[in-house]
Amino acid sequence: MINQLKRRMTETFARLKLIRPTASETIGHGGWIPIPQMETNLCTVERRGRVHLITLTGAGDHRLSPALLTSIRSAVAASAGAGALVLAAEGKYFSNGFDQAWARTAPPHLHATMDGGFRALVADLLAVPMPTVAAVTGHAAAAGCALALAHDSVVMRGSRGFLYMSEVDAGIKIVDFVAELLREKVPDAVARRDLVLRGDKMTAAEAVRRGIVDAAVHGRVEDVVAAAVAAAEKLAARGWNGEVVAEIRKATWPAVWNKVKDHGADASAPAQPRL
Repeated sequence: MINQLKRRMTETFARLKLIRPTASETIGHGGWIPIPQMETNLCTVERRGRVHLITLTGAGDHRLSPALLTSIRSAVAASAGAGALVLAAEGKYFSNGFDQAWARTAPPHLHATMDGGFRALVADLLAVPMPTVAAVTGHAAAAGCALALAHDSVVMRGSRGFLYMSEVDAGIKIVDFVAELLREKVPDAVARRDLVLRGDKMTAAEAVRRGIVDAAVHGRVEDVVAAAVAAAEKLAARGWNGEVVAEIRKATWPAVWNKVKDHGADASAPAQPRL
């Protein structure tokens, strides 16, 4: 079943021309290997040992436009064969949330593509058959904060950056699946209140103290990525059944999964009988 899921994810994105699978591609032992070519330069993918590393490229704030969401989803779909997945970013931002500049100029009938694209990305991350780690290399605001928390584990840069749910300051409602994600990933009511109703900007040290992220790493962006990859490699070394990991994840955070499950890459997959 796990191989069928991986194949469906790859075929889905290939049909959408988001990735170009190559028959001659092989996986080397350790080091860097190429992954199917992305249609844009918004993110890169590489394999470090058993870890599939996705990096949002450039010095910008990595706003979650439909194009970037599509690029990340294609990179997640290309993770077949890896033992764990890490998402990181270049520059001072991990992600500064939805691309509001795009929303102001795009035709109104296209606005739902941004919300829908993020909902689908969260579904993909919950359904991917391997452990996931977010390397929060800089500021993670609004939907960018939710993106980080959609991973199993979060490693955050200790010397720079914060988690910030900016919606209360910006006068924007929080969409339903993000609210469920925060409710399930930030179970402490006071911490959740401070994030969403006070707009607190939480540093890595504060987020670790409150149990929101797993580790604070001091140093450069590269140090944070290295720490996240090392953590992911340890998880990959456990040799867990990826399908079981995905099903446990969905069962652990059922409310958010129920909000997004009809939007991910495997949404149209036929139900499998259970014994």
